[in-house]
Amino acid sequence: MMEDDDFAHAFGGGPGPEDWLNGAAALASALAAEARVLAQAAVALRGAVANVPMDPSNNAMGDVRRQRLALSAANDAALKAALLLEAGELLGAGGEPEAMAAKLAALARRCGALTVMLAPALRAAALALRTDDGAARIAASALAQDISTRLLAPDAQRQGAQ
Repeated sequence: MMEDDDFAHAFGGGPGPEDWLNGAAALASALAAEARVLAQAAVALRGAVANVPMDPSNNAMGDVRRQRLALSAANDAALKAALLLEAGELLGAGGEPEAMAAKLAALARRCGALTVMLAPALRAAALALRTDDGAARIAASALAQDISTRLLAPDAQRQGAQ
């Protein structure tokens, strides 16, 4: 059976510095793609309620309660899209995971969003990479996991204290 040290030695010790940068860039690109989908959803939802309120030709969206729900969902999608675009910009610049997590947490707070909402987006971005560069994929997954763990740590500490 191959030991961990033997395994790492056989494969060059893991991703190199360039792989980590490529992984961060790939995560940034995947976050931008997700932001694009969210922005399109926001536009579609706003378009669905663009008709005159209580207009019988608007069918289901003629109900004011449904319009408010659609507009609220559109606003949430637009906010999350903006957050993911900014997060991608921060990640794309590279850096240490601890510093990136702190910057992402500060960004979420500035946007009025929960810090924890970035963790699933990062993990999904790592799964959605469009590259055949195995080392970059490994680096992106490890980076997403490391940052997600750091983003979730304050909530885990708070829950443990209760």
